[in-house]
Amino acid sequence: MTTPSKRIAAIGGGRIAALALLAAASSGCIWVDDTSDLRMYVQQTQARPPGKIKPLPEFKPYEAFVYQGASLRDPFQALIELAVEEEEEAPPPSDLKPDTSRPKTYLESFPVDRLQMVGTITALDGGNLWALLKDPNGEVHRVTNGDYLGLDYGQVEAVSEQGIELVEIIENGRGGWMERPRMIALPEKE
Repeated sequence: MTTPSKRIAAIGGGRIAALALLAAASSGCIWVDDTSDLRMYVQQTQARPPGKIKPLPEFKPYEAFVYQGASLRDPFQALIELAVEEEEEAPPPSDLKPDTSRPKTYLESFPVDRLQMVGTITALDGGNLWALLKDPNGEVHRVTNGDYLGLDYGQVEAVSEQGIELVEIIENGRGGWMERPRMIALPEKE
């Protein structure tokens, strides 16, 4: 427990330290009587010839201009009236749309152009032909007819030794969906 006398001593000690710090900081502000170097610099500066300032350029008086071409042809309109084509009629709404309730496969997390066909394999009995696809991570996957891949709901339609044919379902820009055929070709051997 601190007594009042100890508190006063602590406060007094803090004041002494602050006073010492103030005295040390203000020592740089002591008046110096020797200002001869400053006076010499001012005399040298005043002895220099003054700089020359170029005269202001002569300004031409503003002449008002009145546009007289209001009765002439508008340059921003076509010389010949173009026949405005009637907007194409929108195709009737289609029932085509992707199956969003179906769980997505691993290969549907990559764009089709990032998938590379690296080969094919055939079942031993000569039945199914499988395509081998390499994903961007370097993993190889086998796909066959009916499998899904790509970001645009692509479904494999045909697998051949030349490539994979698939059909994607994309938006048509009018609030509907349309099919877009794609091909992933097996690269030519070098």
